[in-house]
Amino acid sequence: MTIRIHAPVGPLADDSPQLAPVAPALSGGRIGVLDNGKPNALVLLIRAAEGLAERIGGRVVAVTAKGPRGNAATTCSPQVLATLSKEVELVLTGSAD
Repeated sequence: MTIRIHAPVGPLADDSPQLAPVAPALSGGRIGVLDNGKPNALVLLIRAAEGLAERIGGRVVAVTAKGPRGNAATTCSPQVLATLSKEVELVLTGSAD
């Protein structure tokens, strides 16, 4: 068996990638977080929402669960959806396994 070792050297990029501009509809928006009940999802979603809020000049205004007995396999209660639709322009929810 032959083993080949390659040197990990090569040219480096001079410029760093730039983020796309913020969509006007999101600028200064109110963000909500809907916990889907998965372990650690709420921590991930809040961090993502805070980062997005900083980028778009918005703020996180609502953090909620799906409703009574809500978990990753259940739908969100109509009351929670109604509240979110009045309070925020954008909702972050879900995380993959």
